[in-house]
Amino acid sequence: MDWIKILEGSGHKISEVQYNGKDGDCIIWEEPSISEDEPTDFDDQDIAVAIVRSLEDYEAEEDKKLKKLVDNESQLEEDEQLAKALQESLNMEPPPRRESNRICARCNLEIGHERHLRRMGAVWHPECFRCHACGLRIFDLEFSVSGNRPYHESCYKDQNHPRCNVCKNFIPSNAAGETEYRAHPFWMQAYCPSHEHDGTPRCCSCERTEVRDISIRYLSLDDGRKLCLECLGSAIMDTLECQPLYLEIQEFYEGLNMKVEQQIPLLLVERQALNEAMEGEKSGHHLLPETRGLCLSEEQTVSTISRRPRISTGYRIINMMTEPCRLVRRCEVTAILILYGLPRLLTGTILAHEMMHAWLKLKGYRNLSQDVEEGICQVLAYMWLESQIHSSSGNNVSSASTSSSSSSTSEKGARSQFEKKLGEFFKDQIETDSSPAYGDGFRAGNQAVQKYGLKSTLDHIRLTGSFPY
Repeated sequence: MDWIKILEGSGHKISEVQYNGKDGDCIIWEEPSISEDEPTDFDDQDIAVAIVRSLEDYEAEEDKKLKKLVDNESQLEEDEQLAKALQESLNMEPPPRRESNRICARCNLEIGHERHLRRMGAVWHPECFRCHACGLRIFDLEFSVSGNRPYHESCYKDQNHPRCNVCKNFIPSNAAGETEYRAHPFWMQAYCPSHEHDGTPRCCSCERTEVRDISIRYLSLDDGRKLCLECLGSAIMDTLECQPLYLEIQEFYEGLNMKVEQQIPLLLVERQALNEAMEGEKSGHHLLPETRGLCLSEEQTVSTISRRPRISTGYRIINMMTEPCRLVRRCEVTAILILYGLPRLLTGTILAHEMMHAWLKLKGYRNLSQDVEEGICQVLAYMWLESQIHSSSGNNVSSASTSSSSSSTSEKGARSQFEKKLGEFFKDQIETDSSPAYGDGFRAGNQAVQKYGLKSTLDHIRLTGSFPY
């Protein structure tokens, strides 16, 4: 019980009030006894006002204490809640999955409490988890995934790992674990790098590598070259067989008002005879890694093929007949030599190139640079090749080198289609040649002919020794 003392002015008596604020919020007012003889300086109203003011001050003080206590308790509660939330976040676990709603990723049926598989972030019936390639179940823990579909590792490798087009095996990985292979830029024939130096035959004409199949063999020529059966179908094998093609190319030059007046001998020769003739030539440009044609200016004796050889059961050339031919110089050109055993379109392309060399010599073009002379010769060879590919007569021309006159119509049609593809390949070889003389020279010469015409380009070459730009 608290006591409140109220002092009203100096010299006044002290009134005592008993206040029980906690028990009953009541105030017991005990007035001191005043004798009738004692005078009083204040009345009852003043005493009441003083009491009320004292109570108001006390209650305000108590409210402040209570508010402070409540604020402290509230802050403590918030801190406890925050600490609890942090602890729960650290120990949080994903909510348990509702097993009753499992759906198979393949059949889209609900999976109950029976056995199931969890693969690729989904749930499967064991019998539904199957290889996308073969359709059989996948039992192995290790499998391959492509396009969000499962595969046996062997099936995935069979579908996606490149196979060699030559040996039909998977192309092995290199030391770095990468799959490295070779691919022909035109035919896109992919093969193991090892086949470039393991003796695997490659066609000397189309450059395709022989497939290791007992039913498909490449023909072995007597000079070591290999020839595929498709290229063999139109190959020209002897000098006599090449004469119709020679006449055709002469007519092509006449159509360009570039007739070659002199009769220049044309001979088909073996590789050795061609190399020997090239060594005996005092002038000329011979820049290719393998010479397949030559325009001779010197007198020589050359061994030429006089009769078409036969093919043995072992896919080898037999019974080849050659004879020496003495070349006498009657003009600036003594002969044109072409390597035997090449397809008609390739033989014609080489012959058209060498004919241009002969034309330049006969017309007095002297001391031309390698890129100009070889470039313009390649332009004429390219023009002839284009005429053969795009003309119906060129596609249907049959050479005397066809295997037999009894070939079926379908075989001739297939051969014609291959010849057209082969012609595109020879065109691509000329267009993409990277050598300075044959490649850059051709592109500069072809650009000049396209812009100024053949005659103006030749006139400019005669005057300046260079292509017009």
